[in-house]
Amino acid sequence: MMDANELKDKIFAYVEAAKGKKKLKEKDIINGVSTEVGAEKDVVKKAMREMIDIGKLMYSYGGGASSVEIPSEEYLREKGLIK
Repeated sequence: MMDANELKDKIFAYVEAAKGKKKLKEKDIINGVSTEVGAEKDVVKKAMREMIDIGKLMYSYGGGASSVEIPSEEYLREKGLIK
């Protein structure tokens, strides 16, 4: 069983790999990462939500659907997560 930080690294890498190629929905990431690392979907979901809470990932809304992506510096500044 991998620890939470390793799992978060995997999630980040998964999202990063799709950057500029396709928009990932929350469940795409949960399914993809849980399959890749053999973790429970709930565990992946919780880790991803924690990453969203601290600004490692963000929800983005476009075309009537939400996706999860790596935030821009602008977004992080807006949220007060970086100076």
